[in-house]
Amino acid sequence: MPNSSQPERVRLIVLFGGRSAEHDVSRVTAAHVIAAVDRKKFEIVPIAISRDGQWLDATGALSAFSGDEEAALELETVLADGITVETSASTEVALSSDIALATSSEMSTVVLPLLHGPYGEDGTIQGLLEMASLPYVGSGVLGSALAMDKAKAKEVIAQAGIPQCRWRSLEISEISTETVDRLINDLGLPLFVKPANLGSSVGVSKAHNAAQVLAALETASQYDEWIVVEEAVQGREIELAVLGNKNPKVSLAGEVKPGAEFYSYEDKYLDGNAAVIIPADLPPQVSAQAQELALASFRALRAEGMARVDFFYESPGRGLLLNEINTIPGFTPISMYPKLWEASGLSYGALIEELVMLAQDRFERRQKFAGTGR
Repeated sequence: MPNSSQPERVRLIVLFGGRSAEHDVSRVTAAHVIAAVDRKKFEIVPIAISRDGQWLDATGALSAFSGDEEAALELETVLADGITVETSASTEVALSSDIALATSSEMSTVVLPLLHGPYGEDGTIQGLLEMASLPYVGSGVLGSALAMDKAKAKEVIAQAGIPQCRWRSLEISEISTETVDRLINDLGLPLFVKPANLGSSVGVSKAHNAAQVLAALETASQYDEWIVVEEAVQGREIELAVLGNKNPKVSLAGEVKPGAEFYSYEDKYLDGNAAVIIPADLPPQVSAQAQELALASFRALRAEGMARVDFFYESPGRGLLLNEINTIPGFTPISMYPKLWEASGLSYGALIEELVMLAQDRFERRQKFAGTGR
């Protein structure tokens, strides 16, 4: 882990919103992060990205925050419901001027991307920040892109020998009744159908018959040109949090008990019916194996900084099966990633500070290599 000494003050550019279907989730996350950050240690520069790709200065929204709980709730309302990034509190900014300000400032600058899904979690924003020579929280271009694309991630995970459920991938031009028949023949029923490049369960369907599989493929095709189809695993949903760069550490295991048929977008963010149990009630050897597999998955996909690693636990049966790895997991105080670290002894505010230090550590380490242009 990096040295625990923190510079006097860090300019923290918080990027949120974005063009993906997870825009709203990102805004809620940003509100909680901004409210939790220690202003004595960080100068916050919130930058919103609208649904159509405009970069907007959201500094005006900070006036809603004065440090108490009531003001924090107001900030959440401003960012999550209203950043209506067209309001007078937000003005369009030129990305180039923001980067120039950040790089010319005497204050150390770190970017915290809270952009879930495409154009934020998939390596695109990471590539932009690499070109700008700015340190940023989370995985680099390759790790971000690999983990975001569920089909390619599964190929890498299979090569690494990490157990996972049976699956197939297809391009949307392949959608047909013949493809549906083949998928059912290969994987059985029911099936989960997912866009390959999205998160927060957006566009995910559980299909119980051929007609539902075809409809689910059509739904997923609205979000991505590649689709992942998986067998339905009758197992418990186990999640772990990983934190670190070269020597990552892993949290206790937690369990999610969905309030619906599966852990859907509504169950995660709207209904609040899912139950979270930390630590998960697992045999000690299974908990230890889950931690080992989480670290192995993190390394196999070249993740850095943070990731939430999700498993199914099939018992009796095949045991732990990797579901997916999220490099920018949900990050509100009630999200699984921060809750796992809180249960493991790291508070929400301290977790943010640790992630900033990891970003600086990674940036400094990579500066040593020739050809980086730094």
